[in-house]
Amino acid sequence: MVNNAPFFQSMQITRKIFIFFTFLFYSLIGMAETVKTVNGKDIDSLVLDLYIQSRTQQSAAETTPDQRLSFLDELSDIYLLSTQEKAIELEKNPQIQAQIELQKRGLIAQAIASEYFASTSISEEEILSEYNNVVESSPSEEYMASHILLETQSEAIAIIAQLDDGGDFAELAKTESIGPSASAGGSLGTWFAPNQMVKPFSDAVAELNDNEYSSAPVQTEFGWHVILRENSRDSVPPTLESVSNEIRQKIMQESFQDYLDSLR
Repeated sequence: MVNNAPFFQSMQITRKIFIFFTFLFYSLIGMAETVKTVNGKDIDSLVLDLYIQSRTQQSAAETTPDQRLSFLDELSDIYLLSTQEKAIELEKNPQIQAQIELQKRGLIAQAIASEYFASTSISEEEILSEYNNVVESSPSEEYMASHILLETQSEAIAIIAQLDDGGDFAELAKTESIGPSASAGGSLGTWFAPNQMVKPFSDAVAELNDNEYSSAPVQTEFGWHVILRENSRDSVPPTLESVSNEIRQKIMQESFQDYLDSLR
């Protein structure tokens, strides 16, 4: 039932990707030295650094000398395999050439993106303006609710009839609901904003009063629901401080998308 769209979720840029782009860009423009030669092919220190990062998901500078030597041995095996006579023949394979071309273009694109992000500055005024826009467009209320999920409309109608006759909502949820919240008496267990639920469900909850259940079944992609709105409260948006980094990243992402669109 949750549509995985909580407050500010759309703002997030993966921090790991941004860090990787930045590391990659500055590695490419740094100084490299040969650390080993395999079959006449030099392995330079930047290649080793990137290999270590891909294996450990951390900066190569954080590895010990012994670990670095161990990773160099692994990388040497890769060079050994890729420089033999059979490898030279395989390199001419159109499929492999296409994969190499794709990886090359992706690497260059990542470096360009990294350079753009590193050189883009976002002002505090921009962050505050975006924060205010999101807060103003966010739902004003949050709800606590329970539901009984049924396979058919007729089953949902029968449950409503039992509730009208004094049936206990939680007990009926435990025995009749096919949803994962059945064991909890149908309770969703947490406060939610309307934009966190599929629309037919959230619309139905918004129309109810507290401690009121739906008088007609509500259909969603999951089945037929009988909904009890337990409570409601005013939404409290997160503080600017707690989401400023996410907002900054969102603005940066949108700026990069504008830059990309300008190239088309």
